[in-house]
Amino acid sequence: MSRTEPSRRGVLLGTLAVTAAAGLPATAAHAAPAGRHRPAATYPNPLVRQHADPHIHRHTDGFYYFTATVPEYDRIVLRRSRTLRGLTDVHEAVLWRKHSTGEMAAHIWAPEIHHIDGRWYLYFAAGHSDDIWKIRMYVLENSHPDPFKGTWTEKGRIATPWDTFSLDASTFTHRGRRYLIWAQQEPGIVNNSNVYIAPLANPWTLGGPPVRLSSPTLDWETRGFKVNEGPSVLIRNGRVFMTYSASATDSNYCMGLLTADARADLLDPASWSKSPVPVFTSNETTRQYGPGHNSFTVAEDGRTDVLVYHARQYKDIAGDPLNDPNRHTRIQRLGWHADGTPDFGVPVADTVR
Repeated sequence: MSRTEPSRRGVLLGTLAVTAAAGLPATAAHAAPAGRHRPAATYPNPLVRQHADPHIHRHTDGFYYFTATVPEYDRIVLRRSRTLRGLTDVHEAVLWRKHSTGEMAAHIWAPEIHHIDGRWYLYFAAGHSDDIWKIRMYVLENSHPDPFKGTWTEKGRIATPWDTFSLDASTFTHRGRRYLIWAQQEPGIVNNSNVYIAPLANPWTLGGPPVRLSSPTLDWETRGFKVNEGPSVLIRNGRVFMTYSASATDSNYCMGLLTADARADLLDPASWSKSPVPVFTSNETTRQYGPGHNSFTVAEDGRTDVLVYHARQYKDIAGDPLNDPNRHTRIQRLGWHADGTPDFGVPVADTVR
């Protein structure tokens, strides 16, 4: 979700002259066999209407937990189902609502739910009542085994070295170490947001300095706005794949890919390579536009990787795309190339219901 309205974007650019592992995206226990390209669509799409920035976590209890940005930008919601299809019609609970004043009072965006060391955590971004574009990252914690019960406690803002526009926090573990990945504006870099990684001391506290992994420098990353955001990790076939979203939130929105060897130091930018072309884009044939801000989950068979993302069903938008509510949650099977790299294919067409 490219987060800043056009006037605010201009101001910011002008002033920047300066799964066994809890919390890992709940994906398949084993890599899909290299070279097997799976069929494109077996799921109803859209899966959930008017829910952007979707995140689906398959927990050890056998349930899928779904959360996403709602059009009102005012609350964090959660759905639960034993099947992916079931997320469409199941009851949606409100876990938390925005504050009336101060921090966490506007633009409640991109929630993700993770289970870490026996507790539930919700990562999200929010603005301030005095400045709705003062977006920062926050964390909620719940110690109850059932995230629909117990109390969600505010653990506060995730502090980084810069008090700047930051959002889209996600977390994963690799080789016994937990990391945070996110998007942020860095002083001295004239763009809207870059992708960063850092180790975590605990689920809401960085355990080391941020490392910038990607900045929007390519043509397809700078259409409308200069954006890298919404990172998500999938570890397969001896590599760490990190997707991210780029450009404005209209039909230019698309996904890029960073890749590192699974044995490499993930905190070394030199360990990562960027795809020179987007890996998932708008498609005129299937009539899906602006696909992005993805996460990954696993199908009911426990093996098949599933891509979770949002897209619109039309290209032309009246006004600011952030005010258009029709970014719908969509899912489809993720394919794999013979060399062990992900084959995203194209956003599938709507299904007939």
